[in-house]
Amino acid sequence: MAIVEQLRQQLLGDGLLTVNRVEWPADAASAEVIDLQRVWSSRPEHYPVSGRKRKTLTDWTRQLLLRGEVFAGEGEDALAQAFDDNRLILSMGLRAVVNVPLLDSTGRCAATFNLLGTRETWTGQERVQIELLAAVARPWILAAPR
Repeated sequence: MAIVEQLRQQLLGDGLLTVNRVEWPADAASAEVIDLQRVWSSRPEHYPVSGRKRKTLTDWTRQLLLRGEVFAGEGEDALAQAFDDNRLILSMGLRAVVNVPLLDSTGRCAATFNLLGTRETWTGQERVQIELLAAVARPWILAAPR
């Protein structure tokens, strides 16, 4: 992950990279709350490893966690709608996010690769770079012990 973080900095500049494992409840099909466990952070002073988040069903959780689709949030309003900790995010100078679901062999979201940047919007090339970084990190993340 340190190598992925170095590549992120070279390609995309200042920002934040975190990885969260998804802890599905026993009855995932009717889940109304989904727990996330942070397993990696480029800024552990703000987002420590082992930090936890409880996510209720929102447009963000449905898109990213349930449907396994990439989420891109651009600008302060998008961050405020998606994240309870948007004030901390904004205080760090971060203005846009791309969350990439990392799917397991069954097609279920097992982890999220979360990249935030100082820009207001992402270019198409930057989004591709983020998804490629997530693909590079995926084998390590999914093989990491729980």
